[in-house]
Amino acid sequence: MQSKIDAALAQINQTVLGKEKQIRLALCCLLSGGHLLLEDLPGMGKTTLAHALAGVMGLSFRRVQFTSDLLPADILGGSVFDPSTGKFHFHKGPIFSQVLMADEINRATPRTQSALLEAMEEGQVSMDGETRPLPEPFFVIATQNPADLAGTFPLPESQTDRFLMCLSLGYPSHAAERELLAQTESRGKSTTDSDPCFSVADLQQWREQLLQVHLSEAVLDYVQRLIHCTRQSPHIKLGLSPRGGLAIVRSARCYALMGGRDYVTPDDVQAVFVAVADHRLCSDDKELGKWILDSVDVLPG
Repeated sequence: MQSKIDAALAQINQTVLGKEKQIRLALCCLLSGGHLLLEDLPGMGKTTLAHALAGVMGLSFRRVQFTSDLLPADILGGSVFDPSTGKFHFHKGPIFSQVLMADEINRATPRTQSALLEAMEEGQVSMDGETRPLPEPFFVIATQNPADLAGTFPLPESQTDRFLMCLSLGYPSHAAERELLAQTESRGKSTTDSDPCFSVADLQQWREQLLQVHLSEAVLDYVQRLIHCTRQSPHIKLGLSPRGGLAIVRSARCYALMGGRDYVTPDDVQAVFVAVADHRLCSDDKELGKWILDSVDVLPG
């Protein structure tokens, strides 16, 4: 399984240049069974990363551009009358895919945003009095532009909490940008031509292995002190919920397994903490996660 992880990371790193840390975290989010929120300026590679993740995992991919006039039925689907049979037939919307990219999710109305809630949490859609399961696995990658907020509807805390991680790619390094500029327009293989490194069975096996990754009492104590710090700090209005704590543990387990270990270290917790915690903390400071890590010692006392 480790060779498949390395192959997947290598392929994505060839597509999205110079973002090894963010790519590893994004793959960790998918392998953990969570959902990913990408906050960044246009043109930073968010869509390219989403395509590459779906490609290396061999998963079906759909993209929806969220706008103010988008309706829930445009995502979920709806019943259409068939005159030949005299019956209504349900036509599945783009949400019935294994990887759904919700592009600029904060430009849709709260009614449309909330249509994703049940799907993201329960893996199913309820319409016309019937519950329909979504494909397995089901992974949502949502994007939003933090700089242009005119005409947007900010995601409420109840919805941002549904995302396991929030990442920002940022500008490329000088070397990565030079390599990107030197490439031809074709850039070799398209992101849709990625060679799948995982199967659905591999992914299910991986998630079963996550439950076997060991967390020592010392690591659990460290996680609890980080959570406690978010709840006691005067700079944070709302600290991490129990669901946020579970997200840290799940992500750290997956990060450790990606590193070829069956046990979690404090380094694994630190690697995922900012991506898991920052968007859950109700504060205007966007670097609180890093501050909390610097404030809490690995060993007590």
